[in-house]
Parts: sequence; C-alpha cells; structure tokens
Amino acid sequence: MYVHIEYTVSSSSYLIDFIHRPKYISQMKRLQAFKFELRLTGTHVRQLYRIAGSCRFVYNKALALQKERYDCGEKKLTYAGLCKQLTLWRNNPEWVWLKVSPSQALQQALKDLERAYQHFFAKRADFPRFKRRGVRDAFRFPQGVKLDQANSRVYLPKLGWVRYRNSRQVEGEISQVTISRSCDKWYVSIQTERDVAVSFHPSTTSVGVDVGIARLATLSDGTVFEAVNSFKSHQQRLAAYQRAVSRKKKFGQNWKKAIGKVSRLHKKIRHIRQDYLHQTSNIISKNHAMVCLEDLQIKNMSKSAAGTSDLPGRQVKAKSGLNKAILDQGWYELKRQLDYKQWWRGGTVVFVSPRNTSRTCPHCGYIASENRLTQSRFACTQCQYENNADLVGAINILRAGHAQLACGEMVRLGHSMNQEPPEVAQSLVARAR
Repeated sequence: MYVHIEYTVSSSSYLIDFIHRPKYISQMKRLQAFKFELRLTGTHVRQLYRIAGSCRFVYNKALALQKERYDCGEKKLTYAGLCKQLTLWRNNPEWVWLKVSPSQALQQALKDLERAYQHFFAKRADFPRFKRRGVRDAFRFPQGVKLDQANSRVYLPKLGWVRYRNSRQVEGEISQVTISRSCDKWYVSIQTERDVAVSFHPSTTSVGVDVGIARLATLSDGTVFEAVNSFKSHQQRLAAYQRAVSRKKKFGQNWKKAIGKVSRLHKKIRHIRQDYLHQTSNIISKNHAMVCLEDLQIKNMSKSAAGTSDLPGRQVKAKSGLNKAILDQGWYELKRQLDYKQWWRGGTVVFVSPRNTSRTCPHCGYIASENRLTQSRFACTQCQYENNADLVGAINILRAGHAQLACGEMVRLGHSMNQEPPEVAQSLVARAR
C-alpha cells in the first residue's frame, strides 16, 4: 500500500501535512503474533523434546542429502521431492520413531531448509548449516490448532490440550503456531491474520532520531532516551558464570546446571533490552507521524576487526569493545519496532543516508570533520554554532528526510523507501533551510 505525501517544511516546528491514503482503501491485512509461556506436565515436556529432535533430524538428513547430490553433480531436490523422501524415512523400520511426531511439523522443517537455500542463492545469507541439539529448538504447526481462551489452553496435534499463561486476548484468525524453547521453558507463538481499518496517525509532527552508544536515541525536539546497557551491567556476573562452566566436566550434571545459569542470565539481559526498546519505540511512534532514521548498515559496522593470520587487524581490542557497545544498544531492533508500529498507526518511517549527518552545521550548512570536536560536543568552525553533537545529528537527519520527500517520491508507510544520492539530499537540505 503506497501513499503520496505532500508536506510543508517549517524551520521552527517541522510540521507535515499528510494526504494519507486513497479514499477507496479502507482496510488492510495485519499479521500479528501473540506469544505465551506454556504450562506443561512432564509428559508434555518429553513430547516437545521428541518432536523438536525429530524436526532437527529431518532437517539435517535433508541437508546431507542435498549436499550429497551436489557432490555427485545432480540438481537439488525441490520441497515436493524432499516430502517424498520424508515418507520413505518415516516408513523405514530404522526410523520408525519419526511416526510419533506430527507429519506437518516435519514438513515445515523441510520448508525451512528450502527457504534457507533460497536466501543463500539470493545472497541474503550463508550456506545452510546443520542444526545442533539443544540450540534454538522450535517447530511449527500450520493447521490443526485450536484455541480456548476462556480456559487458557491450546490444542496441538498429537499433544492434545496444553495450558498456557494467558496475558492478553488473541485477535484474528490463526494462520500458524510456533512452539519454541528458551532456557528451560517452552513458549507458544500464535500468528494471526485479521482485517483492520486503515489508521490515520493522530499526530502531524515529524522527528529525526539519532542513535548512539552514550545515549540510545536523541530526538530532534531535544528528547533524550538514555542507554540501558543491559549487557554491560551484567557482564561481570556473566563472566563469573562462564568461568564456572569451564571448571565443570563437559556434559556432566553440574556442567548442565552451570550452562543453565548462563542461559538464564542471557535471557534476562535480552528481556531488559527488549522491554526498554519497546517503551522507547512506543513513545516515539505515538507522538510523531513521521520518523526519520539513518539507514545504518549495522552488520557491517559491528564486523570483527581481527582479520586473518596473514593480514591481522589493527586496534582489535578497541574495535571489539565498540562492536559490543553497538550490539548492546539494539539499534536494528529499535529500527524494526518503529517500522511496524508506524505502519500499524498510519505513520511512516523515512530512512536517509547517514553521510555527514554529524559533520554538517544546522545553522550555516558548513560541512567539516573538525566541527565535531568530541563525541558529545559540536562546534562549527565557520559560524561558531555550538550544541550537543547527538542533537545536531538528529536535526540533520530530520532535514534530510524532508529533503528526500521533496523529490515527490511515493512513500510506503512503515517500510524502507528508496534513497536519493547524498549529493542530491545535501542540496535539497540547503534549499529547505
């Protein structure tokens, strides 16, 4: 769904006047997932481990078969061909235990492998790897699932009715259900699809967001969201738990208990980060109809600088600390949350080029690396304008977003849009001032 935006730039308030959508569009499809913790008996836990193990076995078996065919110069099997092989595996007396697991869950494991190959050939991911036991145990049910919200229970094929911790109402028609394990707990994620009325964002303001390490986000209106640093605050305890693991006999009972402590602490760190990012993205999304962000290549920014034995990297320790600080903030997750929340609320997210956003003076437009003297202080060497460097970056990001819209592009609400070359954006910024 696309929408053309007409706007007026104001240097004081940065207001935007939206023409939201064509009048004939009144509804849209919304996919939403509702995740709950399962309340399991001992029998249920054993069954879940058995199904997860069967899905892992089928995935690895199919991947080994595809590799074998490749080595022999044969074409890889399609999903339909793998399903035929699955039937043979289930009828094999050696693997008769595969019949205990739901066939649709095993078929979904083959679909995951097919999707992994597609991503590899499209150069979006590395070559598929074999799955390991106990790592990311999960499986899906595309059909045959029933939900009884009144009694807080869900019906799963070959498992029966299973109770869950009901924390909110599930809305929409169930499209698929995913069962996953995190630490020693199992969760059900219910994906639904429903028609919702097209939203019109109640706000008419726009804002630029500059993400950082000392501060999670600085808005162009002066609002600051401090960094929570969940990993940094638990780093010493995590190191102590990991040292305890190294002293235990591998795969022994004490080793498993120590591994459990490490996993639970990692889970706590992740939950603290996720909760803070949701709070931050909610505040920004509710108060602003248009959010401008830098289109940062976070994967490239957080790459290791270790290099190879022939070409060792430079300042590896400093770069490692920077990578750790970047990943601790969760920039990509904040971008993802703002993306879909703006889409749901009828707003939009504009991604601009990060080039010179921290070096350009918002007062006179002079661009120089000497303008940013320190990490937190910006001082223009031409007009002597001074301000916080993060705030200056946010103002420049907002102006670049306005300049990008000046080209009269068609903007897709809540999703990435095509970018103008940096030179064009800079010239438009100068005209918009």
